[in-house]
Amino acid sequence: MLDKLVKEHIILGIDPGTLYMGYALLHTYGSKVDILDFGVYDVHKLEDQYARLQREFFFLQELIDKYHPSILAIESQFVDKNPQTMIKIVHAQGVAIAAALSKDVPIQEYSPMKIKMAITGNGHASKEQVAGMLQHFFHISEDAMPKKMDATDALGIAYCHYLQLGTPLREKGAKDWTTFAKKRGLIEKQTSTPNERLRAMLHNKK
Repeated sequence: MLDKLVKEHIILGIDPGTLYMGYALLHTYGSKVDILDFGVYDVHKLEDQYARLQREFFFLQELIDKYHPSILAIESQFVDKNPQTMIKIVHAQGVAIAAALSKDVPIQEYSPMKIKMAITGNGHASKEQVAGMLQHFFHISEDAMPKKMDATDALGIAYCHYLQLGTPLREKGAKDWTTFAKKRGLIEKQTSTPNERLRAMLHNKK
């Protein structure tokens, strides 16, 4: 019954970067969610920064034309100790947003803390913890896990947006992430720290 009430979505998640851009596409329908594609677009061999941004722009347009996403979910601006690094990331964010706008795709931004909170229940979780939880959610084999976490970061952004739709959290009366995760056996009731939750999750996977 739930599936009939919830609209189908294709979510494009982007982890912006000027050398490596993570991307992920999720197909969702009600409580069902599947990975269409995810990976890293590598432009680090190009010396000119604007050439790299141009390649990313065209690549994103191609992805949009291929999958016709209903939304672009992207990590919002973050503060870095190195101003030059922050500026480059903002450039990459702008390119991704411009590519989506050029194809009339709506945009939703999420802060790094919100993404981590949505996936792990802890806004200060590490990239490894986020990747581990996503691997468990989607039953991704070790061989299929990407070497660069830009890809799992993008998958986390896309899945964060999916969680905001409210679909999984409405199942069987679950009202929040913790309840949902406990019902799925992703975390144990007695665990408290992020590392303990991750170890419990990995133990359940075996």
